[in-house]
Amino acid sequence: MSELSGLCPLSDLLGAARLPKSSHCYALAHPKAPTRPEPWEAVADIFSRTANGCGHRQTAMCLRAEQGATIADKTVPKIMHEMGISCGIRRETDHRRYNSYKGKVGKTFENVIGRGFGADGPWEKMGTDVTEFKQPWGKACFAPVYDFASKEIVAWSTSLHPNMAQQHELLDQLLAKMPEGSAPILHSDMGWQYQQPGWCGRLEKAGMIQSMSRKGNCIDNGATEQVFGHMKDEFFKGRTWASFEDFEHDLDAYVVHWNTRRRQVKLKGLTPEEFRNQSLAA
Repeated sequence: MSELSGLCPLSDLLGAARLPKSSHCYALAHPKAPTRPEPWEAVADIFSRTANGCGHRQTAMCLRAEQGATIADKTVPKIMHEMGISCGIRRETDHRRYNSYKGKVGKTFENVIGRGFGADGPWEKMGTDVTEFKQPWGKACFAPVYDFASKEIVAWSTSLHPNMAQQHELLDQLLAKMPEGSAPILHSDMGWQYQQPGWCGRLEKAGMIQSMSRKGNCIDNGATEQVFGHMKDEFFKGRTWASFEDFEHDLDAYVVHWNTRRRQVKLKGLTPEEFRNQSLAA
């Protein structure tokens, strides 16, 4: 109304808005104070940790865990709105998803997981998949192993080509970290990589149980797919890199952020690293 006060008589504006003059005078005498200004600096720091920011739930969890703040989830969106920051909402795109299915080219396995992504502790149920990041210089292929209990990206490999060399690099990392005596289920789709004798043989020798989604059922691997969605929202969307090496460096840093600083609602506000350490100490 203040923008129009010099163009129209105040009485006309109040009449159009159906407001009594007393309400206008009260609003002028009692300007709205900002919502909880004391955590604004911390909110700005938390939001800046990823290239595309983060949502209000992530911000609220970090404020409580790192600043000792007593703050409700619903208060944080008000603060972010007043600060002029917001996290984009994920939308469906018409881009073709990476698909590694080439029919039956090796050994396939039943769906042991059966969309039961819950687990009592780390190294019980894990998932793997491959996703593409398109750039002017080509495509970067990211292959992680994701722990369903701790929400941790336990091992990962980034390559220009989604080949078996990448998968064996991934397994090298995974098996080097695997605790003695554990026998996790490793779930994947029916991609050609996961049917290869070399892949299947290494998992069997390590005592890991292989599980596969049904053909054409991406929801069967929904836990790992969800990680890709968050990653593309927070890290990738709207950005370009000069080279594959620059991209790989920044992606590695984001994975470390995911594991050590990004808090999870399903972990009651803990980071994956904190949850894993608590679980192993119990």
